[in-house]
Amino acid sequence: MSAQHPPYLMDPSGRDIHGEGARLRARGPATRVELPGGVVVWAITGYELTKQLLTDPRVSRDTYRHWPAWENGEGELARSWPLAIWVADRNMITAYGDEHARLRKLVAKAFTARRTAALRPRIEAITTELLDKLAAEPRGLPVDLRQEFAYPLPTQVISELLGIPDTMRGALLGMVHAIFQTAASAEDARENERRIYDLLAELVAVKRESPGDDLVSDLIAVREGDARLSERELVDTVLLMFTAGHETTVNLIDHAVFALLTHPDQFDLMRAGTAAWEDVIEEVLRLEAPLANLPMRYAVEDIEAGDVTIAKGDAMIIGFGAAGRDPERHGDTADGFDVTRPTRREHLAFGHGVHHCLGAPLARLEAAIALPALFARFPRLSLGRPAGEILPLESFISNGHRTLPVVLGPDPAGA
Repeated sequence: MSAQHPPYLMDPSGRDIHGEGARLRARGPATRVELPGGVVVWAITGYELTKQLLTDPRVSRDTYRHWPAWENGEGELARSWPLAIWVADRNMITAYGDEHARLRKLVAKAFTARRTAALRPRIEAITTELLDKLAAEPRGLPVDLRQEFAYPLPTQVISELLGIPDTMRGALLGMVHAIFQTAASAEDARENERRIYDLLAELVAVKRESPGDDLVSDLIAVREGDARLSERELVDTVLLMFTAGHETTVNLIDHAVFALLTHPDQFDLMRAGTAAWEDVIEEVLRLEAPLANLPMRYAVEDIEAGDVTIAKGDAMIIGFGAAGRDPERHGDTADGFDVTRPTRREHLAFGHGVHHCLGAPLARLEAAIALPALFARFPRLSLGRPAGEILPLESFISNGHRTLPVVLGPDPAGA
């Protein structure tokens, strides 16, 4: 493994994702970083190199086949690394080649354009229910819009799609949230992993006993039919779909609201018809990739990346947040929010190539319904605290706010 710099120590707290991304980009589009637990990997932060590697057949996501340091899940990393759950699962996102194609095909039918469009009435109904609840809150006092709107909308949608019982949803959401806390200790991460797999096993058992018209039941039927789907693949596919099916959308809605409230000039462009909600969504995805850094990919053979060599067996973390702000692609204003930016759609927030997120159309649809409905109901929405006091999540993977305090506006009776 060759490089121009010693490894950069990643901040596990995620307190300055974009500042860190800029510092990594300055070291080159591929540079070595040290993750929690002393694991040294490559960080890929340049837009062009990221796009290239996401479609390169010499890059794999199969930890067991292509990361020697993992020791097939039998070594020290599997036992004690706090980020182990990010690489240990067996589903379409961590598969390679034919195995990836097999697993992706089983899930793809749930996210066809037709099935996604059919969800619109239900998304609209949930949005209205949540806005009605917000409207009942006392005016003039801050409410946490992330907790009361951005979070419950996609979690309700994906829970219904998968068939997650209401009695399990809260616990499962809490455990998934803990997966993203990249500053967690190895002990806490391990305990959370144990609890989440216990709960998923319980979910599968419930669905075997009482199947429904939902995706978990469909996957169980596949598992017990002719397809080669192991029990671990079944459980990990459910975990992947539940996690990816809400976390990205929560952060997208969160950041879109924050960006519009802190950039009134851009909101004026919306009101004037110069820009549309689609433009807002794409620019937010570029500027604030919902998953800022995503572990892990592996070099199947040596890969020349500029003036460095990513050696066979080396691991990589993809810096989607840094790539979205690469000035070589987006110019000197790459750190700014501009809904008319010509390159606003040139982002990789949902991945690229064979691992492009199947749920991306659903996330876009949810945001396209939620955002205009929110601002139509509360046209005088404002932040409930100064922007600088609204803190990021404690994660270098998930890119959102811990809370998003807003004031909905004056009492309508007194307006």
